[in-house]
Amino acid sequence: MGDVLLVDKVTGQPGDAIELTPLLLVDGTTVTSDADKLSKVSVKAEVVKAAKGPKIVIMKYKNKTGYRKRQGHRQPLTQVKITAINA
Repeated sequence: MGDVLLVDKVTGQPGDAIELTPLLLVDGTTVTSDADKLSKVSVKAEVVKAAKGPKIVIMKYKNKTGYRKRQGHRQPLTQVKITAINA
């Protein structure tokens, strides 16, 4: 608890409480990935702020024709703080 993570964009304003779906539960040496057992687990988090990923530059080039195209992309992300894990 208290960890701050970057996840794909989640709707919500900073300070809003959200619930995340667990995919894997690690408790010491016990690892749980069974969907039936994970359905009983809930993860609560708080939205800290919206963020953007690193700039990715896409270049397209065709030989002998003078064709060049440049495109960029930044993935929208959300910074969340884990507040509770109820197992």
